[in-house]
Amino acid sequence: MADIEGVVIKKLRVIPDERGWLMEILRCDDPMFKQFGQVYVTTAYPGVVKGWHYHKKQTDNFTCIHGMMKVALYDAREGSPTRGNLMELFVGEKNPILISVPPGVYHGFKGIGTETAYFLSVPTLPYNYAEPDEYRLPPDSKEIPYDWGLLPGLKHG
Repeated sequence: MADIEGVVIKKLRVIPDERGWLMEILRCDDPMFKQFGQVYVTTAYPGVVKGWHYHKKQTDNFTCIHGMMKVALYDAREGSPTRGNLMELFVGEKNPILISVPPGVYHGFKGIGTETAYFLSVPTLPYNYAEPDEYRLPPDSKEIPYDWGLLPGLKHG
Protein backbone atom coordinates (compact mmCIF):
# COMPACT_ATOMS: atom_id res chain seq x y z
CA MET A 1 0.00 0.00 0.00
CA ALA A 2 1.17 3.50 -0.79
CA ASP A 3 1.63 6.53 1.42
CA ILE A 4 -0.97 9.29 1.67
CA GLU A 5 0.12 12.93 1.45
CA GLY A 6 -0.21 14.68 4.81
CA VAL A 7 -0.40 11.51 6.91
CA VAL A 8 2.43 11.53 9.45
CA ILE A 9 3.58 8.56 11.53
CA LYS A 10 5.56 9.14 14.72
CA LYS A 11 7.31 6.20 16.36
CA LEU A 12 6.54 6.39 20.08
CA ARG A 13 9.26 5.67 22.62
CA VAL A 14 8.55 3.68 25.76
CA ILE A 15 10.75 4.71 28.70
CA PRO A 16 10.77 1.92 31.31
CA ASP A 17 12.21 1.86 34.81
CA GLU A 18 11.70 -0.21 37.97
CA ARG A 19 8.43 1.62 38.75
CA GLY A 20 6.74 1.01 35.38
CA TRP A 21 6.99 2.94 32.12
CA LEU A 22 6.16 6.25 30.44
CA MET A 23 5.31 6.96 26.80
CA GLU A 24 4.91 10.47 25.42
CA ILE A 25 2.16 10.59 22.80
CA LEU A 26 2.03 14.14 21.37
CA ARG A 27 4.06 17.18 22.33
CA CYS A 28 3.47 20.81 21.38
CA ASP A 29 6.98 20.85 19.85
CA ASP A 30 6.30 17.84 17.57
CA PRO A 31 6.36 18.79 13.86
CA MET A 32 2.82 17.41 13.36
CA PHE A 33 1.31 19.38 16.27
CA LYS A 34 -1.06 22.12 15.05
CA GLN A 35 -3.31 22.94 17.98
CA PHE A 36 -5.21 21.30 20.82
CA GLY A 37 -8.91 20.48 20.59
CA GLN A 38 -9.59 17.74 23.13
CA VAL A 39 -8.43 14.30 24.29
CA TYR A 40 -10.69 11.26 24.30
CA VAL A 41 -10.50 7.49 24.59
CA THR A 42 -12.72 5.03 22.73
CA THR A 43 -12.56 1.25 22.57
CA ALA A 44 -13.09 -1.54 20.08
CA TYR A 45 -13.87 -5.09 21.06
CA PRO A 46 -11.97 -7.82 19.17
CA GLY A 47 -13.12 -8.01 15.55
CA VAL A 48 -15.24 -4.83 15.69
CA VAL A 49 -14.72 -2.15 13.03
CA LYS A 50 -15.27 1.57 13.63
CA GLY A 51 -15.14 3.36 10.31
CA TRP A 52 -15.23 4.95 7.84
CA HIS A 53 -15.22 8.67 8.57
CA TYR A 54 -13.34 11.84 7.70
CA HIS A 55 -13.27 15.47 8.82
CA LYS A 56 -13.35 18.67 6.77
CA LYS A 57 -11.69 20.89 9.42
CA GLN A 58 -9.81 18.88 12.03
CA THR A 59 -6.65 16.81 11.97
CA ASP A 60 -6.83 13.59 14.02
CA ASN A 61 -3.82 12.42 16.04
CA PHE A 62 -4.31 8.96 17.51
CA THR A 63 -2.73 5.80 18.86
CA CYS A 64 -3.74 2.56 20.52
CA ILE A 65 -2.64 2.53 24.17
CA HIS A 66 -3.84 -0.98 25.08
CA GLY A 67 -4.29 -4.02 22.85
CA MET A 68 -3.86 -3.85 19.09
CA MET A 69 -5.76 -2.23 16.22
CA LYS A 70 -5.63 -2.39 12.47
CA VAL A 71 -5.99 1.17 11.13
CA ALA A 72 -6.91 1.83 7.51
CA LEU A 73 -6.75 5.19 5.72
CA TYR A 74 -8.09 6.17 2.30
CA ASP A 75 -7.37 9.40 0.42
CA ALA A 76 -10.57 10.61 -1.26
CA ARG A 77 -9.46 14.27 -1.54
CA GLU A 78 -10.07 16.00 -4.87
CA GLY A 79 -6.78 17.23 -6.30
CA SER A 80 -4.59 15.24 -3.91
CA PRO A 81 -1.51 13.70 -5.55
CA THR A 82 -2.20 10.54 -3.52
CA ARG A 83 -5.97 10.39 -4.26
CA GLY A 84 -7.12 6.76 -4.22
CA ASN A 85 -4.22 5.54 -2.09
CA LEU A 86 -4.83 3.23 0.86
CA MET A 87 -2.68 2.78 3.96
CA GLU A 88 -2.97 -0.05 6.47
CA LEU A 89 -1.16 0.17 9.80
CA PHE A 90 -1.04 -2.02 12.88
CA VAL A 91 -0.81 0.05 16.03
CA GLY A 92 -0.78 -0.72 19.73
CA GLU A 93 1.34 -2.30 22.41
CA LYS A 94 3.44 -4.23 19.87
CA ASN A 95 3.84 -1.21 17.57
CA PRO A 96 3.54 2.09 19.50
CA ILE A 97 3.03 4.79 16.87
CA LEU A 98 1.07 8.03 16.63
CA ILE A 99 -0.87 8.53 13.39
CA SER A 100 -1.71 12.07 12.27
CA VAL A 101 -4.53 12.18 9.69
CA PRO A 102 -5.26 15.43 7.83
CA PRO A 103 -8.75 16.63 6.86
CA GLY A 104 -10.35 14.80 3.94
CA VAL A 105 -8.71 11.41 4.55
CA TYR A 106 -11.11 8.60 5.49
CA HIS A 107 -10.01 6.47 8.41
CA GLY A 108 -11.23 3.66 10.56
CA PHE A 109 -9.95 0.92 12.81
CA LYS A 110 -10.59 -2.67 13.80
CA GLY A 111 -9.85 -4.24 17.17
CA ILE A 112 -7.54 -7.21 16.60
CA GLY A 113 -6.30 -9.84 18.99
CA THR A 114 -8.18 -11.23 21.97
CA GLU A 115 -8.75 -8.19 24.18
CA THR A 116 -10.46 -4.81 23.99
CA ALA A 117 -8.29 -2.22 22.24
CA TYR A 118 -8.12 1.32 23.70
CA PHE A 119 -7.81 4.15 21.19
CA LEU A 120 -6.48 7.53 22.39
CA SER A 121 -7.27 10.51 20.16
CA VAL A 122 -6.03 14.10 20.32
CA PRO A 123 -7.86 15.99 17.53
CA THR A 124 -7.05 19.61 16.72
CA LEU A 125 -10.65 20.73 17.37
CA PRO A 126 -13.16 19.88 20.10
CA TYR A 127 -16.22 17.87 19.07
CA ASN A 128 -19.01 20.23 17.99
CA TYR A 129 -22.27 18.65 19.18
CA ALA A 130 -24.43 21.12 17.19
CA GLU A 131 -22.54 20.70 13.89
CA PRO A 132 -20.24 17.65 13.99
CA ASP A 133 -17.25 17.76 11.62
CA GLU A 134 -17.70 14.08 10.83
CA TYR A 135 -18.69 12.49 7.54
CA ARG A 136 -19.35 8.75 7.55
CA LEU A 137 -19.52 5.74 5.28
CA PRO A 138 -20.27 2.16 6.39
CA PRO A 139 -17.25 -0.16 6.79
CA ASP A 140 -18.28 -2.18 3.72
CA SER A 141 -18.83 0.87 1.48
CA LYS A 142 -18.13 0.26 -2.20
CA GLU A 143 -16.69 3.81 -2.37
CA ILE A 144 -13.52 2.61 -0.63
CA PRO A 145 -11.69 -0.39 -2.12
CA TYR A 146 -10.82 -2.02 1.20
CA ASP A 147 -11.92 -5.26 2.85
CA TRP A 148 -12.06 -5.22 6.66
CA GLY A 149 -12.74 -8.97 6.67
CA LEU A 150 -16.19 -8.49 8.18
CA LEU A 151 -18.21 -11.53 9.14
CA PRO A 152 -21.77 -11.63 7.74
CA GLY A 153 -24.47 -10.64 10.21
CA LEU A 154 -22.21 -8.81 12.69
CA LYS A 155 -22.95 -5.16 13.45
CA HIS A 156 -20.10 -2.76 12.75
CA GLY A 157 -19.97 1.01 12.47
